[in-house]
Amino acid sequence: MGSYRFIISGGGTGGHIYPAISIADELKRRHPNAEFLFVGAKDRMEMEKVPQAGYKIEGLWITGIQRKLTLKNVMFPLKLISSLIKARKIVSKFKPHAVVGTGGFASGPLLKVATSSGIPCVLQEQNSFAGITNKLLKDKVAKICVAYDGMERFFPADKIVKTGNPVRADLISIQEDRSDALRFFGLNTQKKTLLVLGGSLGSKRINALIADNLEFFKSLNLQLIWQCGKGYVKMYEGKNSDYVKVHAFLNDMANAYAAADMIISRSGAGAVSELCLVGKPTIFIPSPVVAEDHQTKNSQALVAEDAAVMIKESDLEEKFKEEFLSVFESEEKRERLSKNIKALALPNATKDICDEIEKLLN
Repeated sequence: MGSYRFIISGGGTGGHIYPAISIADELKRRHPNAEFLFVGAKDRMEMEKVPQAGYKIEGLWITGIQRKLTLKNVMFPLKLISSLIKARKIVSKFKPHAVVGTGGFASGPLLKVATSSGIPCVLQEQNSFAGITNKLLKDKVAKICVAYDGMERFFPADKIVKTGNPVRADLISIQEDRSDALRFFGLNTQKKTLLVLGGSLGSKRINALIADNLEFFKSLNLQLIWQCGKGYVKMYEGKNSDYVKVHAFLNDMANAYAAADMIISRSGAGAVSELCLVGKPTIFIPSPVVAEDHQTKNSQALVAEDAAVMIKESDLEEKFKEEFLSVFESEEKRERLSKNIKALALPNATKDICDEIEKLLN
């Protein structure tokens, strides 16, 4: 047989895009002559991020259904029909040997067409609560790669393979020296360090929380690496000091994780998978405005294993300092959280997902 052809579809957020790129990179490593085509949603971030990673992408005119009555919902049937027609043209022309869906609006029409054409398809579900697109496709695909136990609630048990979520290759084994990492950020090597992550776009609520508590952190002799997001950096860059380092975006996550003694983070699937590998005591503040409230469910899955602390946004005013101090002031609790979260890590996720894809090729 000649070189393989793969279509990979997923997007809308980094949580769908970066796993898709990681899977493509591993398949390319195994099959250097393979051809790849990504399919995303027009005007979404995958149309920029995928070409930056070196892959071609086609865009479908598709969005999700809004939870309230809007013009976008009125347009949805037209967009869906348009996307199904274009997806059929893409599949017919490219003739893939396998198709991979990582979630998001575009993967629905694309995998619907691919499965009806008899092409083997694999879903990759990142969250502990399955997304609507993947739930709609569950009966037609060959395999469903998941990151959490108990996914039989959503998918046929005989199709499920627990692989974990793909993460960036440089985070598989964080070996950076803590002192070197702190010097990289211009911080004191003798002080404890808090890393704050509000997601790739930043979080208005987490940023406000951190800004309001800078004196509290200073009173604890704690220093901060604070990723506030591109849209917020002008608001907070004036907070930079010898103990607070504000960044729009952290390009060197390996150093950031190595420098951290504690972490405050959103709980998107990608962040959770990375933090399991990192193994540092973590307080999750889930976003309450994501589909199916999946960040809260991701956090709860770790809290159930005594592997993290979760504070809901609605409880921050009342509980933040108490919960933070319960971790910061207890070495025993920090060690327990670190041990338990690291036990949940699945570092071979990308490899295992690609193994499942290759089984279908044969």
